[in-house]
Amino acid sequence: MHNLHKRRPGERQFHRMLAAAGVDPGLVRSRTELEDATFNTVYRVRLSEDAPGYSGLVLKIAPDPAMPTLSYERGIMRTEGLFYAAAAGRAPVPEVVYADFSRELIDTDFLVLTDLPGANWSAARERIGENERAGLRGELGGLVAALHEVTGPAFGYPQTAQLPEAARVLRTDGPPEAAALASPPGWRAAFLAMVDTVLADAAAFGAPLPEPAERIRETVHAAADPLDAVTTPVLVHFDLWDGNILVDRAAPDGPHRISGLIDGERAFWGDPLAELVSLALFEDIERDGAFLDGYRAAGGRVDFDDGTRRRLALYRCYLYLIMLVEVVPRGFSGPEQEARDRRVSGLLRAELAALRGAGPAS
Repeated sequence: MHNLHKRRPGERQFHRMLAAAGVDPGLVRSRTELEDATFNTVYRVRLSEDAPGYSGLVLKIAPDPAMPTLSYERGIMRTEGLFYAAAAGRAPVPEVVYADFSRELIDTDFLVLTDLPGANWSAARERIGENERAGLRGELGGLVAALHEVTGPAFGYPQTAQLPEAARVLRTDGPPEAAALASPPGWRAAFLAMVDTVLADAAAFGAPLPEPAERIRETVHAAADPLDAVTTPVLVHFDLWDGNILVDRAAPDGPHRISGLIDGERAFWGDPLAELVSLALFEDIERDGAFLDGYRAAGGRVDFDDGTRRRLALYRCYLYLIMLVEVVPRGFSGPEQEARDRRVSGLLRAELAALRGAGPAS
């Protein structure tokens, strides 16, 4: 799966981007494009041994800003930089060496990040035994609990969470001069707006869904009461599947450890339960005892009652909608993609049926 709108700089432009980050292009030993990046263009940059500060960097370049994208994807490289800054000191994330959103050196946004050791868990899976996997899941649970200690200013995506000056409204219960800042929406309103937006994107791009968009919308809205239990916006990565988790060995023959959490561009301020969806992609998080033990031991709280399960179903619906809609503007196609779309469509249909069949959540 390759994004048709990737930006790939020429050598001179590449060197100018590094120079802007304070990196002498003459110290570059090699650069390698990471082919598993499906949205941004990502290069691993190796520096010579006498380079000050860093031995390796990652240059991450957003796609053509004129490309068609989902609404939440506009400006998400800024969100990625914010995620790393917010998570620093709590989980192993890259350091942002340089961020450029001016679009002067190249006509899109880019980040220069420190390169973390290790390989993504998905690629390393065959080298990790079951006992070692349980230990890693427990370690991951502790890291995720630490992320969820970070709270934000308002629910929603960072690029929309800050209310603009235009959000100032007049009170209806007082004189016109009694202007005040409108209260930020609660989690239910913010999440339903996120769902409505991706459904609007589906209509705009003609993305096929397993049911009519309005029926999906009605089902999600009707099942949203449990969202009112969420009152504090916390940092949610929302894309912590194995491909975005790095693992490494401290010693050549030693056990693996979690060495990095990457690709934080989908992050938002919301319900920590939403994190558990991508952490158990296509699976049941309730069966992942090792992760849950690590999460709870580090202070994370989760009890699987009817309300919790309803919230998880809502978040799975949202993630499946994103997965089905994003393939159209990105131009993904082929037998592998068609098989994945069929699987995700079936899973979305099942979650919607479960929401319709569920009684009132406790």
